[in-house]
Amino acid sequence: MSSSRPPVDLAGKAAIITGSSQGLGADIARVLARCGASVVIVGRNADKGDALVGELRSQGAEALYCPTDIQQDEDIDRCIQQTLHAFGRLDVLVNNACVYEDEGLDSTRAQWHHTLGVNLVSAAIFAQKACVHMKPGGAIINLGSTGGKFGAAGRALYPASKAAMLQFTKNLAVTLAPDGLRAVAVSPAWTWSPSVERFSNGSREDADQVAAALHPLGRVGDGAEIGNAVAFMASDAASWITGVDIPVDGGFSILGPDQGKSPRWWFEKLLKEQA
Repeated sequence: MSSSRPPVDLAGKAAIITGSSQGLGADIARVLARCGASVVIVGRNADKGDALVGELRSQGAEALYCPTDIQQDEDIDRCIQQTLHAFGRLDVLVNNACVYEDEGLDSTRAQWHHTLGVNLVSAAIFAQKACVHMKPGGAIINLGSTGGKFGAAGRALYPASKAAMLQFTKNLAVTLAPDGLRAVAVSPAWTWSPSVERFSNGSREDADQVAAALHPLGRVGDGAEIGNAVAFMASDAASWITGVDIPVDGGFSILGPDQGKSPRWWFEKLLKEQA
């Protein structure tokens, strides 16, 4: 495994991470594995799933790839059973899988159903089926987003699905608390991922430059930084935390429309532009 010190100890825990054959999900899986968890890679791309499992195993981790369409209940059941067969337990579910198919107000009924079906309903069904196999101390971690908290023109489906995920997390936490299980959300802002890489034409420098105005820490996030937060929330160190959203966003969510600048700053900027 990596020589860097893991953020928490997840030894003895088994975790399923949906949408983890690539992108942010793969980064989360890498961190959980580095912390000692046995990880189940869930996705539909067998080549990438197998490659990630090979990478993790070469570093000393226990890992399993489970080809799964999370919109199919039978696939979810099979994934959980394979996890139990391979590792004898299920302690952590990370609902990361999502689609971004958003035409805003012009989105079709089919697009609405698809986005909500993947981003929200499938996560809820996975949680429903997984929690019955978890023992006290288990945790379900739902990936939210800053997109589910603020308005943005031209968007509708993805933000609605993430806002619903945050509310679902609260209800799930209250429901599972008597069984000693926790549910939390982790909400990233702009993170270096396939989508941001595409927008920036592969330039991390350009991505950081654009992000600087919107994130007080002055850059986009790294997938491993999201993974560290997920790992902590999955660990026994977070045993008194449930039902909340953890913003891992470089300060994005603390800014208002003024972008953290005072009225004086904005008026002085206007005067300079007019001079």
